[in-house]
Amino acid sequence: MKSYDIATIEGDGIGPEVCQSAVAVLKEACGSELLRFEAFDGGAAHYARTGAVLPEDTFAACKSMHAMLHGAAGLPGVTYADGTEVGNDLHLQLRFRLDLFANVRPIRLYAGAESPLKGWQPGQIDYVIVRENTEGLYASRGGGINLRGEVSTDTLVMTRKGVERVARFSFDLARRRKGAPRDGKRRVTVCDKANILRSYAFFRAICDEVAAGYDDVEIDYAYADAITVHMLKKPDFYDVIVAENMFGDIISDLGAGTVGGLGIAASAELGERHGLFQGAHGSAPDIAGRNLASPIATILSGALMLRWLGEQHADPALLAAADRVEQAVEAVLAEGATVPRDLGGSASCTDMTEAICRRLR
Repeated sequence: MKSYDIATIEGDGIGPEVCQSAVAVLKEACGSELLRFEAFDGGAAHYARTGAVLPEDTFAACKSMHAMLHGAAGLPGVTYADGTEVGNDLHLQLRFRLDLFANVRPIRLYAGAESPLKGWQPGQIDYVIVRENTEGLYASRGGGINLRGEVSTDTLVMTRKGVERVARFSFDLARRRKGAPRDGKRRVTVCDKANILRSYAFFRAICDEVAAGYDDVEIDYAYADAITVHMLKKPDFYDVIVAENMFGDIISDLGAGTVGGLGIAASAELGERHGLFQGAHGSAPDIAGRNLASPIATILSGALMLRWLGEQHADPALLAAADRVEQAVEAVLAEGATVPRDLGGSASCTDMTEAICRRLR
């Protein structure tokens, strides 16, 4: 049987707790032979000790292994001289150095997770936000200008290659999905500000060009300000949303809020050959080491990892395991006896992990 090498970077704050929980669940789902996990250093605390947030041996392992599973990174007060946070630089370096161009954020209302949107039920909110991950406003990372402390600029950058590949990724994803809950239509919504800025008009035009090759997928448009209303009023309309880096960053957190919060929000950063998987939440240092964190976002990110690896390597065992993990998480939440604090319960990190593992068994 083929096996897969996974580089884990536990990181800071609650990172070690949630990463170890995800590893335990994934081992339960896949058995002891399919996945081989190896832990590597990285994060803000490692930077404070050594001056490196992402050591070269960690990067080399991430580049050579089949996938990366990350807990969380970042600590209060650990910043660079320009004021930016050190912790974020861990996954930003991996993102840019490994060309992880598509940030995939599923927005799904699970049974047992109550939406703050009145009346919406599980199955009615189920879409994916695809955020272009290497260009846009974040292309200025490390290259912006602060002139004499009086003028500061960052430049938004879009390339034909960058927009085309994330648009194609989004249309391909829509083809594999079942369509929007409202009407069953496979649909890609382009989120932009094409009415104001030429860069976003360029983004939309290239999405239109790509859409011409997908007769079976409908194309839709929404301005970034308007979509924040639509995501609250008609979330069942959406199937796949594609957006520039900064807009995608913002609306994906909003989407997470509609299905229970960042503690249940999975994330995958994907390139042609590499994939980084981590919960969308931060390192929450205020509750670190107290067994209070919810591991669900990292566990669901692990399920995304299994599905991506299964598709990359045509391995049905991984695809089946991904389904089992997601089903186990939903079953535990739906039972209502073991629910994490952020979803209104009192279960600890280990409580959640053990309950999901029991369900898998």
